[in-house]
Amino acid sequence: MTARGWFLFSLMGVVWGIPYLMIKVAVHEVSPSGLVFARCAVGALLLLPFALRQKGLARNLRAHWKPMLAFAVIEIVGPWYTLTDAERHLSSSTAGLLIAGVPIVGVLLSRAFGRAESLGPRRIAGLALGLGGVGVLTVPHLTGGDALSLAEVLVTVVGYATAPLIADRHLKDVPTLHLITPCLALAALVYAPAAIASRPAALPTPQTLAALAALGVVCTAVAFVAFMELIKEAGPIRASVITYVNPAIAVAAGALFLDEALTATVAAAFVLILTGSVLANARERKPAGRRVPWSARQTSRAGGRVESP
Repeated sequence: MTARGWFLFSLMGVVWGIPYLMIKVAVHEVSPSGLVFARCAVGALLLLPFALRQKGLARNLRAHWKPMLAFAVIEIVGPWYTLTDAERHLSSSTAGLLIAGVPIVGVLLSRAFGRAESLGPRRIAGLALGLGGVGVLTVPHLTGGDALSLAEVLVTVVGYATAPLIADRHLKDVPTLHLITPCLALAALVYAPAAIASRPAALPTPQTLAALAALGVVCTAVAFVAFMELIKEAGPIRASVITYVNPAIAVAAGALFLDEALTATVAAAFVLILTGSVLANARERKPAGRRVPWSARQTSRAGGRVESP
């Protein structure tokens, strides 16, 4: 990967590692619909002037509206609500670790998008380890309301794994701002009625307002532009590897700012998921070509064949 790719990768590892903390802070005072609306509206308003300065926005919308709509629904409209709603019951650390399964799901789904890659023993072992880590993390939460929250996070994982594949296959030629700005605006419009209906009776605390602002500016506007550029730079599967770094940031932020416990279960799941994700996305070594003895390359002119160079 190029130096630019590594910079984008490092940036994404941080800015998409902190949303779990921000969501956990804000969801106590703001409904999931209100939070998604605020995040999308702020992001769209920030990016709109820059998108309008680039020529061809209307043309790209007309030419690519179907994959753009699919991307918006699968990456933003659905997953952002399910993740936010899940964090009403799950810790930010647990949510962040479960999202680390995105590269594993991405490998499985890539075949449906024409990016099939061979699954050798190393990658199969990685898939098994990663799924084992998800199991270690989810088993303690399979009772009560937590089961629904886990299902919501898994819906988010599938969405996050699918959307980059759609962007890579159908939206490569669309400038980043022409893709992200309309998608965020659409999501804001979808959630506006529910956000208005569920608005808090009083102005949220400064802490919550700061979390909403950070979600909109840093974790949405800045992050999405960087993420789409990373997809173009490194491809959708490699780009999703940022979720190896995100859980570390999410767990550290949850422990530092929310006093979330770093239990042995969390540590074991962290190791299994990250190890599995790395192995599942590793390139299988190609078998070395069979060396042909020099004498075997000698051919007989009498037989009508020419000596190999």
